[in-house]
Amino acid sequence: MNVEFLNPAEDEFVDAIAYYNLQSEGLGFEFAVEVKRTIGRIIQYPDAWTQLSKRTRRCRTNRFPYGIIYQVRTETLLIVSVMHLHRDSEIWRSRLKPEEL
Repeated sequence: MNVEFLNPAEDEFVDAIAYYNLQSEGLGFEFAVEVKRTIGRIIQYPDAWTQLSKRTRRCRTNRFPYGIIYQVRTETLLIVSVMHLHRDSEIWRSRLKPEEL
C-alpha cells in the first residue's frame, strides 16, 4: 500500500519533529519512528481504529499525544493529519471536500 500525506499533514509531521528535537536532542527522531510505527499498524489493520466519519479514521500513537487521521483509498493510505490530540480536533475536516468525508 502506498502512503501519501496531504501537504498540511506533512507540515504538521515536520513541525512536530522539529519541536521535539528542540525539547531534547533525538526526541524528534523518536517521534518520527513512532509515527512510522503507527502508520505500519494502520496498514496492517486499516479498519481497526476509531471512525471519525464515513471514510476517515484515527489511530493514536503509543508514546506521544498524537493521532494519525487517515483514509484508505484503493491502494493508497492518505494521511490527512498528524494531529496533536490537545488541539482543535476538527481542523482536519477542512482539508477534505464534503464528499470525501
